[in-house]
Amino acid sequence: MAGFKHGRITSDIQMALSSLLREVKDPRVSPLIGVVKVDVSGDLSYATVYVSAIEGYDATLQSVKGLKSAAGFIRRELGSRLKLRKVPELRFVADDSIIKSAQIMNIIESFDHQDSSDKED
Repeated sequence: MAGFKHGRITSDIQMALSSLLREVKDPRVSPLIGVVKVDVSGDLSYATVYVSAIEGYDATLQSVKGLKSAAGFIRRELGSRLKLRKVPELRFVADDSIIKSAQIMNIIESFDHQDSSDKED
């Protein structure tokens, strides 16, 4: 049962943070930032939030700085939305997985384009 509860709380935190990040008014936080992954400790006292911006890794790093300064606001809002007894302390980490996935998609599309041009010849 504890595994189910932990997984549910992790996914609830990720969904709530995705909408909360749109409300942060810090200019350093990119409007195109997304929550990639959330890791919550077993006792629910810490949550590591992996975020990534579409604009690039530099924008992600700037966004993390803004999110760290707004961590108190985000934690308070998270507690009021999720009604948790113990709201975890948030740690934001920059992640470049969105950029890497875009690069992989470009490579795949270039192979598809090459295959279609080879078939035409």
